[in-house]
Amino acid sequence: MHREDQFIPELIVNNGPTALDFYKSVFGAEEVHRMIKPGSEKLVHGELLLDGHKFFVCDEFPPNEGGTCKSPKTLGGTGVRITLLVDDANGVVERAVAAGAHVSMPVQDMFWGGRYGKIVDPFGHEWGINQQLKEQSHEETQRGRRLLRETKINKTLLIAID
Repeated sequence: MHREDQFIPELIVNNGPTALDFYKSVFGAEEVHRMIKPGSEKLVHGELLLDGHKFFVCDEFPPNEGGTCKSPKTLGGTGVRITLLVDDANGVVERAVAAGAHVSMPVQDMFWGGRYGKIVDPFGHEWGINQQLKEQSHEETQRGRRLLRETKINKTLLIAID
């Protein structure tokens, strides 16, 4: 059996149809499928394609309706960060903020040769947004990290990456 993707994340949200629209407008995802629970506005299954890869979106459902996963809003946060490699980190973050996300780490030049920042979408999922500006060897990246540590330019960054 041929499989296009062997790893398909499924994001549990509150207000699934709005989440699908957010991911399409902010990340440029293409909607493949949307299944709404009859008699409601709850998303049973949404399938999106982002740069050729699938990810699913589903509303949170209570156990008596078959639900087994909780959304970040219910949990009070998330234990997962999804990182996207993009061509324009600033543009993606600006679109996300305009659509209701908040910035948890501003986009900035990083020691690994990228511009990177973090957002939390309106549904509680955290996204790392990385624009790789130059490819570096492992040694170059380690040298950049040591220099950052020695100069202690950004204590918040050091905490975030340690």
